[in-house]
Amino acid sequence: MSEVYAARRTRLRDCCNAGGSAAALVSRPANVRYLAGPAPSGAVLLLGRTEDQDLLVCGESPDDRPTQPRPDDALRVHTLPGNDGDPAVAAAGLAAEGGDSLAVEEHHLTVARHRAIASVAPRLRLTNLGCAVEQLRVVKDEEEISCLRIGAEIADQALGELLESILVGRTERHLALELERRLVDHGADGPAFPTSVATGPNAGRRAHRPTDRRVEEGDFLSVCLGATYRGYRCEIGRTFVIGTTPADWQIELYDLVFSAQRAGREALSPGAACRDVDRAARQVLDSAGYTEGLPRLTGHGVGLEIDEDPQLSPAAMGKLDACVPVTVEPGVHLPGRGGVRIDDTLVVRPEADGGPELLTITTKELLAL
Repeated sequence: MSEVYAARRTRLRDCCNAGGSAAALVSRPANVRYLAGPAPSGAVLLLGRTEDQDLLVCGESPDDRPTQPRPDDALRVHTLPGNDGDPAVAAAGLAAEGGDSLAVEEHHLTVARHRAIASVAPRLRLTNLGCAVEQLRVVKDEEEISCLRIGAEIADQALGELLESILVGRTERHLALELERRLVDHGADGPAFPTSVATGPNAGRRAHRPTDRRVEEGDFLSVCLGATYRGYRCEIGRTFVIGTTPADWQIELYDLVFSAQRAGREALSPGAACRDVDRAARQVLDSAGYTEGLPRLTGHGVGLEIDEDPQLSPAAMGKLDACVPVTVEPGVHLPGRGGVRIDDTLVVRPEADGGPELLTITTKELLAL
């Protein structure tokens, strides 16, 4: 992996040189991990003019974490004495010793932290690195996709086991905790985000926080969970009916959301406009009269964070590239009755390679549990 991390840093260095900055300070945790590998909490990366000047500045030595993954072995590490001080401010001080400019991630730094950096290095010209690292992260290599694939397998397994258990009478909160335990049992670092379990009138709500409501026969049950594996996060969402044959309105609503989700999945291809993918899923729901209350987006990128670019929304700019993992997750919620969400993680692939690769494979059939 050292060669992979070095190549990523070289790409960022080229961006900095093109923007006229001699060095860059990367402070956003996911960006640090992308460029340097697993690093201690709070660590920052100081990107120099050349590879041998790159430095990981941290307040905790990796040697103090023998059971944890280590950062790139080829990267020099500067540990603050006694874990004292802010690594970002210390890194700026080091940059001031041999340069005249420093690009920083202004969107991540607080005002106070930015002022502290400016005060410790008053002669440095501070510029904005912007979202340069986030843009590099959009297209994944096959090693990253492999981590997402394994995470999806773990999430599928945890969900499948839950569906084989007795659900009636158990609370949303209890089921969510059990799912998260199963994720870890099967090898996940942990949940990719707070697990959502929604029953009855709560079903179909995006990012619903589990409550003490108990599962009842005839309920819709919506579950949305994800696993983190080696830092990479995936997502899956399914909706079921509890304990009885689905009612006609439940079948009709489910078939509608399923059709919308399928339309979104089929629209995924290299070169497709992000807004067109959103439109493909959204217009199925619009045409059935569900214009009001639809979510602001029907999907998003995933990776080291659960919500990355690209965004699949009506106002989204840009087009999809190959090897970009995204979710497709349309849903409808009817106040007081419940609703349906169906959510998959896929990787954009060209038609010659079989089209979009589906990572989350739990059945999308409307099951009565």
